[in-house]
Amino acid sequence: MPLSPDPVWFISGCSTGFGRELATQVLALGWRAVVTARDAARVADLVEGAGDRALALSLDVTDQAQVEAAVTAANERFGRIDVLVNNAGYGYQSTIEEGEDAEIRAQFEANVFGLFALTRGVLPIMRAQGAGHVINITSVAGLVGFPGSGYYAASKHAVEGFTDALRAEGAPIGIHATCVEPGPFRTDWAGRSLRQTPVRIEAYAQTAGARLDQTKGYSGTQPGDPARAARAMIALAEQAEPPRHMVLGAFGMDAVTGKLKERLAEIEGQRVASVATDFPG
Repeated sequence: MPLSPDPVWFISGCSTGFGRELATQVLALGWRAVVTARDAARVADLVEGAGDRALALSLDVTDQAQVEAAVTAANERFGRIDVLVNNAGYGYQSTIEEGEDAEIRAQFEANVFGLFALTRGVLPIMRAQGAGHVINITSVAGLVGFPGSGYYAASKHAVEGFTDALRAEGAPIGIHATCVEPGPFRTDWAGRSLRQTPVRIEAYAQTAGARLDQTKGYSGTQPGDPARAARAMIALAEQAEPPRHMVLGAFGMDAVTGKLKERLAEIEGQRVASVATDFPG
């Protein structure tokens, strides 16, 4: 079902990038929004002048107590949550071999387990109201693994599978689920927010090493426009039957469609051997 006339959006990770732009546009439309960041002071400017239509909260999605407190505060203020945008997260790049355990686990705490926790917190509200839309910001890397970002891709692939199940469970009770999969956009992903473990093994210099250098070099010059992305996400949420996937940007569209066609052809090419593994008859 489409959005209510005065929807409530709950958006994580609003200090920069997609979250900031989306919060700005949602409030400019006169709608209500819960605007969150690890430090609420960093989003105070977003809610100025919005009065009781906006609620700025500190939220570290890796802290279960903060997740529960934020959802409770949102429900007490507005009595409903129509759209949850799981945007909080960041990038970590390294070769598979050189990945650091602490960095990998921290990546999953934010990108995966934090997203799971916030979604679980909001679902009872959406279930009770019989409607809602969960939008998970994943990445082209949620559908395509690139050299140098295997652990980041793994975190986003996890959210893609989670979203498939959420969509199947939520559809009969009025809850939609969508993954938004951006390619390169002018956010802080490749800049301030990015973590990297330098490639020191020469064998990976031309694959993962080259990609790490490329990523650092294009920060601020990516083709994707966060403001246009935010408008696309708002239009997505207004659809009566929102899609499962929304890839953002020309690079992303080409990379994803090319990989899926290649993957399907490869799988179909093994059809005879695949089906022959069933018991006869």
